[in-house]
Amino acid sequence: MANSEELKDRFWDALDDSPFVMLGLAGVDDSHTQPMTAQFDEDLPNTLFFYTNRQNRLVQALTVSHAGVVHFSAKGHDLFACVHGTLSIDNDPAIIDKFWSPVAAAWFEKGRDDPDLTLLRFECGPAQIWKAGTGEFLHYMANALMGRTADEAARKDTVETVF
Repeated sequence: MANSEELKDRFWDALDDSPFVMLGLAGVDDSHTQPMTAQFDEDLPNTLFFYTNRQNRLVQALTVSHAGVVHFSAKGHDLFACVHGTLSIDNDPAIIDKFWSPVAAAWFEKGRDDPDLTLLRFECGPAQIWKAGTGEFLHYMANALMGRTADEAARKDTVETVF
């Protein structure tokens, strides 16, 4: 069985390397997800932030907060995650400033003062993380050759955890 803390650490490292996820609301719009860029750091543990505009369908569907889901695939496809949590709007100017960058500014005509600027906050909760890659694939196939199933071996590289 994979170590939960080890895979959570690998998740954060992989997300830091490629912060692109698919974000959606559970039970809304057939749980359709859309690509978003995650902002995060150690000062705000287990929390992801996303700059968007108030016309975004996620923002339009939110009331106070809502169950959400983040799907992640590492750049090298050696780690995958499905993270459930709570999505809400958090327009705290200090948080907006904390993550503001030229890349974020490119999306908003009036910069930080753009009236459409909305910051979404995702509080991570239950998750499933899968370790993958060439080495694991070969391990699965070796198990299959020895009379065990690849599925049994793959389960050892998966953890269900809570952030």
